[in-house]
Amino acid sequence: MHNIDRNYVKDLDLNLLRVFAIVAEEGSITRAADRLYITQPSVSAAMSRLRAFLGTELFARQGRGIVLTSRGTELLRAVRAYLTPLVSATMVAPSFDPKASTALIRLGLADAMESLILPKLLARFRSDAPQMRLIVLPVQFRTVESALLTEKVDLAVSVADELPRSILRQPLRLGSHQGFVCLYDSRHHKLPRKLTERQYLASEHVAVSYAGDMRGIIEDSLGKSRNVRLSVPAFSYVAEVVDGSPLLATVPALYAEHLMKTRRHFKTARLPFAPESASLDLLWSRVTDDDPVNRFVRGLLSLVTRP
Repeated sequence: MHNIDRNYVKDLDLNLLRVFAIVAEEGSITRAADRLYITQPSVSAAMSRLRAFLGTELFARQGRGIVLTSRGTELLRAVRAYLTPLVSATMVAPSFDPKASTALIRLGLADAMESLILPKLLARFRSDAPQMRLIVLPVQFRTVESALLTEKVDLAVSVADELPRSILRQPLRLGSHQGFVCLYDSRHHKLPRKLTERQYLASEHVAVSYAGDMRGIIEDSLGKSRNVRLSVPAFSYVAEVVDGSPLLATVPALYAEHLMKTRRHFKTARLPFAPESASLDLLWSRVTDDDPVNRFVRGLLSLVTRP
């Protein structure tokens, strides 16, 4: 057994067994080549390699064709026993029943997406895949590529810059409200529907900074300097900070709309300039593109993010 294992690792190309089976079935090198869509010399060379590996003849000439030797007949019987189930396994699509699946999915979500996506996604899980489990991890444009490539997350919803071809993307549009707006507590401000640049820059702001500094999207995207009084690491901090204070927050319009549903005193004003706004994408690795669980969850995310 030790010698067989060593020879297998060193020399045996399993494709030779497939070619051998076709030659045996056809009884002809020429017909086997036609069936395999390769040249006759290629088939002959493959059989020479297999014969050299086994150290015995597998075919004998008979008339214009070839027939199996005793060793060839024995080998064909063994090859068919293994090739048939292998071919069947290859041709049968993997079965997947979301109702019975207990799969664990790691979903990366960009900041502010948890409140917009998770309630609807969990509702779909309860109805369509009641036993599937979900781990949500934070991602953002600087980290999402690494999170996907290292399999820290199975898929993600985030903005992203240029990505390698190994990551696939599908644009999402959560609603008609795109871009950024200025969010404020109307009990502390009476702002016009559109701010002037002077009004905006003179006010006190809370900035969302993923780098842990006093720079937010206005500083990074436009190079402008605001009167930033407070920096927070995520948009989830904004509502509590703005509520009852004179601070202004520059947030995605869709997130502002969500916050105003429960805080009626929150209002928005149009910005005097337009910060760069990247599209929100559903992202996943090309490796998992045909994975049935991944495909199922991508389908749910597409449904729950439709406007």
